Amino acid sequence: MQKIKVLHCLYRVGSGGVEQRRLSLARRLDRERYEQHLVCTKAVGGLPAEFEKAGCIIHEVGEFNGILDRRPYKATLEVVRELRPHIIHGAVYEGVALAAVAGRFGRVPVVVGEETVDPKYRRVTGHLLYRALCSMTHHLVAISPAVHGYLADRIYNPDKKITLINNGVEERQRPNQEKLEDIKNKHGIGDDKIVIGTVGRLLDKHKRVSDLIRVLPRVLEHTPEACLLIVGGGPDEDELKQLAVTCNVAHATIFAGYQADTAPYYAVMDIFALVSEYEGLPLVVLEAMFAQLPVVATSVGGTPSVVNDNNTGFLLNPGDAERLADSLFKLLRSAELRRAMGIKGQERARSEFSAERYVSDVDKLYQRLLAEWKVT
Repeated sequence: MQKIKVLHCLYRVGSGGVEQRRLSLARRLDRERYEQHLVCTKAVGGLPAEFEKAGCIIHEVGEFNGILDRRPYKATLEVVRELRPHIIHGAVYEGVALAAVAGRFGRVPVVVGEETVDPKYRRVTGHLLYRALCSMTHHLVAISPAVHGYLADRIYNPDKKITLINNGVEERQRPNQEKLEDIKNKHGIGDDKIVIGTVGRLLDKHKRVSDLIRVLPRVLEHTPEACLLIVGGGPDEDELKQLAVTCNVAHATIFAGYQADTAPYYAVMDIFALVSEYEGLPLVVLEAMFAQLPVVATSVGGTPSVVNDNNTGFLLNPGDAERLADSLFKLLRSAELRRAMGIKGQERARSEFSAERYVSDVDKLYQRLLAEWKVT
């Protein structure tokens, strides 16, 4: 029986959530039925080796010099003509562009585009170009109900062309106590501390980590044993460190920097916070829920479809300092509430946002599209 060849298209392979979802597909889709390859502009870090171990070959096609740079498209088209895939599946803006253009010019039987973000700040020209790219696909995947609405209402795609496949993440084993103690000692986190944590790229116009730092003085007045653990790096790190000094909370703010393995850091947290301006469906929230943490998050993008307000955590509007402080106060004052919300969140993550469910949904979609387009 001929294997189904799938060519995934991304921008870069680094350590992001989109790459992790492709890695889940590489690992979990039946290798007896599927042969998977991945095109990207550049592959860095440890993930390329993981793809190789999973049997998914990476083809680097060179960096974009603007979305209209023809070179990555030509290189991707060469890969398409060599492999002759049955399905080409692009994710993120540049990945969708590569899949749409190379897929159509290379006459790939099924071209799939996947929107992975809430494009709140995309320019009008970006929307128009994305609409043109979507018109070159056979089908679209939305990773949250909010993204589904964008594809249908703003990009004008019919519902029958869009499939909602909520993101799913791999549940990771809780680190051993020795590892946790090492992290606590490294960052000076005493056993008496109640840790509010966040994970993400330090780009403040997006993640608004500054909101957490600004609310911390009020938190410390209420709960002196609280501290803020920030996991991630980015262009605004120095500015955020200076803000912590200005707000007189540097002693209670821990910048852990970028961490390839975040599982031990979730394990030392008591509360997880993500107060972004916009999101698609934030995988860090799912990871926190799998780690049995209550979540305080902004009600943007796909987050409300993940966090049940007053059940698995608290939702608030971006920039709502009062609601943020109140939500943190409720969780800080009650270990029982933290435990109850964390357990409910973990149960929800396991039942609705697992990697197994995600891969199964993608598998079903591939089989349906191959049948619809009569690909043999």
